[in-house]
Amino acid sequence: MRLLQAAVLAIAMIALTVAAFADDDDDVPPTPPPPSVDAKFTAYAQPVIAFTHAEIVDGTGGKPRYDQTLIVKDGRIAALGPAARTPVPKGATVIDGHGKTLLPGFVMVHEHLFYPMGTYGARDYAALPASFARLYLAGGTTTARTGGSMAPYADINLKLAIDKGDAIGPDLDVTGPYLNGPGLPILKMHVLTGPDDATRTVNYWADEGVTSFKAYINITRAELKAAIDAAHARGLKVTGHLCSVTYREAAELGIDNLEHGFAVMTDFYKGKQPDLCPPRSQQALADVDENSPEFRSLIQTLIAHHVALTSTLTVFETFTPGRPEAPEAARSMLIPELRQMYEQVWAATPANDNSKPYATIFPKLMKMERMFAAAGGTLIAGTDPTGYGGVIPGFSGKREVQLLVEAGFSFPEALKLATLNGAHYLGRDADVGSLTLGKRADILLVDGDPMKDTAALDRMPFVFKKGVGYNTAAIFDEFRGKVGLY
Repeated sequence: MRLLQAAVLAIAMIALTVAAFADDDDDVPPTPPPPSVDAKFTAYAQPVIAFTHAEIVDGTGGKPRYDQTLIVKDGRIAALGPAARTPVPKGATVIDGHGKTLLPGFVMVHEHLFYPMGTYGARDYAALPASFARLYLAGGTTTARTGGSMAPYADINLKLAIDKGDAIGPDLDVTGPYLNGPGLPILKMHVLTGPDDATRTVNYWADEGVTSFKAYINITRAELKAAIDAAHARGLKVTGHLCSVTYREAAELGIDNLEHGFAVMTDFYKGKQPDLCPPRSQQALADVDENSPEFRSLIQTLIAHHVALTSTLTVFETFTPGRPEAPEAARSMLIPELRQMYEQVWAATPANDNSKPYATIFPKLMKMERMFAAAGGTLIAGTDPTGYGGVIPGFSGKREVQLLVEAGFSFPEALKLATLNGAHYLGRDADVGSLTLGKRADILLVDGDPMKDTAALDRMPFVFKKGVGYNTAAIFDEFRGKVGLY
């Protein structure tokens, strides 16, 4: 066996040596690049594609348009209008849109490339960039911001690989490691030691290539202020899943974004101590009167300071008794151990004392988000595949849009929150976020009419990014039963 291993190693070294000197030896033919592992997922790669006779909901919040033709040329939207007046170019590949709806690719701004593993009493999360990048794309997310990282170099290198075309997935806005103080049993998380450490951490990871930062539940006001100042000096933004710092305090310190809508605010916790995360804040949230002058004042403070809120109804649905289990198609993606972990916890949710307040909180969060948006606040959308599981890329983006509609937004409004609003926040709305002439051809092909029934979003056979169409069923087949491995 040792001789065999030595022989294999020698052959490998010879191959590397030949490759290294191939350019200097005319007798050695160049080695062709290996075929992309993602090539099998590509269904359409023609330079000119015409979607004909389709319904279009364009992501701007406007009314749907029917019997439309959309022309893609070299990855861009080259024409869009009524089918009767929009000619199909000669030689174009035609996709019949009768009974189908075209939507812009989702721009989700609270995504992760890791998943909870439930390891021995300490919160552990496994980095799963290979499966998650492809599943996000299969679920319609063509642009994403990660909402905090456990493996920042993996996230950065994945972004670069996608940008170069070496891997498929959403364009990524990479958020650095969590900015958090002591108190959490998460072994992969750095613990800040003070404002100077917050500044150093931001500058280090900005140099490494991250484009956003996220403050977490045990950060102090001084550390948050230092992080915001350092990030803003680099032209970068800071968001937060807060607890120790209130929403009002964070707004006044200059934070750009707050995660989870109003679900993690501690502004109304009686006896809240400065810089400390209070226990059992869920009950305080359940007791908040969303119609009170105090809550309406908080909304106005956030709007006045231009603070965006990210809706992540998907993750809070998992904590709420009586809500549906993640669909079978989503659970089937998980390795058996992760599937069992999720299903057991979900089944126990009705009897869990920590979950009971969410029966009140979940519908209240929906109303609060509507109030914020109606008052003129910037509401954006994400899915957050953390918690105890069940929020699974490939399915969670569609579910977030469905929940926004359940919350009372019209379908065009909900779609805008999940597309153009996110693109605007990321500074990319000139290129992505809506089906508009000249923009990148990031297009979701849906079987059916989500205006009538948002369940149609679950029937999305093809997702186009930069005009290339991917077979979503092929991606799901590839990773079924494997999420948790890679």
